Amino acid sequence: MSVTQLTVSEDEADIRLDRYFRRHYPHLTQGALQKLCRTGQIRVDGKRVEANTRLVPGQSVRVPPIPMAAKPSRDVPKALNPKLASEIRKMVIYSDPQIIVLNKPSGLATQGGPGITQHVDMMLDGLREGDDPRPRLVHRIDRDTSGLLLLARTPGVAAKLAAAFRGRDVKKTYWAVVVGRPDPMSGEIDQPLARLGAGPGSITIAADRNDEDAQSARTDYEVLDSAARKFSWLGLSPLTGRTHQLRVHCESLGTPILGDPKYGGDKAHVDGFADRLHLHARSLVLPHPAGGWLEVSAELPPHMKETFRTLGFTAGSTPAPRRK
Repeated sequence: MSVTQLTVSEDEADIRLDRYFRRHYPHLTQGALQKLCRTGQIRVDGKRVEANTRLVPGQSVRVPPIPMAAKPSRDVPKALNPKLASEIRKMVIYSDPQIIVLNKPSGLATQGGPGITQHVDMMLDGLREGDDPRPRLVHRIDRDTSGLLLLARTPGVAAKLAAAFRGRDVKKTYWAVVVGRPDPMSGEIDQPLARLGAGPGSITIAADRNDEDAQSARTDYEVLDSAARKFSWLGLSPLTGRTHQLRVHCESLGTPILGDPKYGGDKAHVDGFADRLHLHARSLVLPHPAGGWLEVSAELPPHMKETFRTLGFTAGSTPAPRRK
């Protein structure tokens, strides 16, 4: 066996070096890869690199003698229950050769975990086309939150979209119905957050800025309509991406999200309304991997539509996806 030089393809733009090797050399462990990087046996364009180095198309990757699989690793299609395949196809509101966008229903988890028997990740084989790679989740939203969920058709596209999320190039807008009306009616919530506990029982809390576990968390908000100061329809734009950020930030305003099962206490649960979280990932504006921008919006879930009708809120029609 001899040294090999691999060239990074366009589809592998911004992929981490360790993930690149996982695709081409699936039997190489992370520990072995890190050792090869430390000793300079793996190089990119002749330079020493670390396992988390991100790659650029056209770069040359020096690969020392490593047992190689017969061909680059590919996902093997799994037999998916036809009912689940049909369900996830019904969630698709936009699709092109690079991206798939879903409107996820409230109550469906994005990924698996303790006590979760059905989730989006297990259903993704229902969106495969022929021998194409299995679509990949680019981000997550809470199980109880409905709305937009972005998928990438290839690893390279996933890397580009993940970089856009990290670089804050993606504008996310959520709609929420909250109990009460914030004062002032628009502004930025700059409230650090911290996690307490681990696993399914963990919660996010408002934290003091001097708390060593505190993480910066910022959200823009605006009251879009209100009903006698008792309920408000908010537009929320998270500027950071902390777990349960919008739910805790709304609670910190004194206006918890209606039906929130984890935050807001008794105030969040009001007779006469669906006892489900009224938080919806409404719209995304993001740089498209093929160039330009994509704008996409998701229709409200049934329980929020009913609450809007009851409170007299008018959401209007949902705009069709738009490339520009």
